[in-house]
Amino acid sequence: MITDMTAGSPSRILWRFSIPMLVSVIFQQLYNIVDSVVAGQFVGPDALAAVGASYPITMIFMAVATGSNIGCSVVVSQLFGARDYGRMKTAVNTSLVSILGLSAVLTAAGLLSCRAMMAMLHTPQGIFADSETYLNIYIAGLAFLFLYNICTGVFTALGDSRTPLYFLIASSLGNIVLDILFVTAFHLGVAGVAWATFIAQGVSSVLALGALLRRLKAVPHGDTRPQAFSLPMLGRISAIAIPSILQQSFISVGNLFIQRIVNGYGATVIAGYAGAVKLNTFAITCFTTLANGLSNFSAQNIGAARLGRVKSGLRAGLLMALCVVLPFTLLFFAGSGMAMRLFVGAGGAGVIDAGAVFLRIVSPFYAVIAMKLMADAVLRGAGDMAAFMIATFTDLLLRVALAVAIAAHGAPADAIWFAWPVGWTVAAILSMGFYLSGWWKRKCPSAAPGGEAA
Repeated sequence: MITDMTAGSPSRILWRFSIPMLVSVIFQQLYNIVDSVVAGQFVGPDALAAVGASYPITMIFMAVATGSNIGCSVVVSQLFGARDYGRMKTAVNTSLVSILGLSAVLTAAGLLSCRAMMAMLHTPQGIFADSETYLNIYIAGLAFLFLYNICTGVFTALGDSRTPLYFLIASSLGNIVLDILFVTAFHLGVAGVAWATFIAQGVSSVLALGALLRRLKAVPHGDTRPQAFSLPMLGRISAIAIPSILQQSFISVGNLFIQRIVNGYGATVIAGYAGAVKLNTFAITCFTTLANGLSNFSAQNIGAARLGRVKSGLRAGLLMALCVVLPFTLLFFAGSGMAMRLFVGAGGAGVIDAGAVFLRIVSPFYAVIAMKLMADAVLRGAGDMAAFMIATFTDLLLRVALAVAIAAHGAPADAIWFAWPVGWTVAAILSMGFYLSGWWKRKCPSAAPGGEAA
């Protein structure tokens, strides 16, 4: 179902559009969480640490996929809002061709440098081999990861957040079944966890591509004949995608530095951090998904020159985010130990304690990072990537600098976790400041008559 977001109640539109996206991301995060749960519960704490040690590297590739999704989605949303369907299809075709070429290059580079990356992180020898195995299999499936993200970006740009959900539910359930089967029945260990994700993600991406091509075929392109590939369109998409990729990549690179610091505290802290950071990423990704919905809403209305609706959309988005923040904050603060028991049994008390402390420190600041992400959504929807990147890089630099400084003074691992709240708070102040300044409006078309109406 394609949704025009330029008319109707912004709050109602965002809720109806974002709830399927939120359910989708819950199932998508099951990929990462189930991998760690199965590894920790059925193989052991060292397997959990092995999967966790490779996680920051996998997030670099995820950053490329997510940034590409954002670039494609914003441009397609703007063209859809402007009713320029021929060029909209050109944007989709260009995105698909480009992402497949990029995935081939990154797969080759990743496979060649996998061992060096694990060594760079000072991965302990006891978990090195399993970490390398997991990472190699993950990298081999990058084409599926990238393709699925582009398809999802186009669906959400067209206001359809339900179709990707159906594929993702089936894929996530398949991944869970394969995880358990490969580990408990075939005794493949960490490799089995990785192959389960590879297969489930591959099937999901192929089905999503088929559905997208059928959907686009039904959309008339008008007088502008779509092209199979367009360099100018690639430039327009890249103007949004590259800053988004850099932003997400720098965050992932920052996480690599933090992972290297964490690796110095031993396997117990590595395993505790591995479980806790998966739960934290689950929460942050849910907030980011709501922000992506607001970004598409903003982009469509900016494309239609209805700037007044963007302000109304931000208000609705902040309220929606608060409704999602509260349960995560309560669960991770009051029930941090219970949440960590997903990953290890009673014999892993040290692992549970290490992860629980992380969650209790960062979860009270979820409202702060959610506010930043919502302000970022408007900036990104308007194409004001400079402001978006400044706030995000400030968060990253503060987190890494504080973590390095704290570790250099011989402080326990618990002290490092305070770098997250500090970075989030400063970045949220910057993002809201950029939004309130109104500078992002310079990127927008002139408001149409009546366009300022809420």
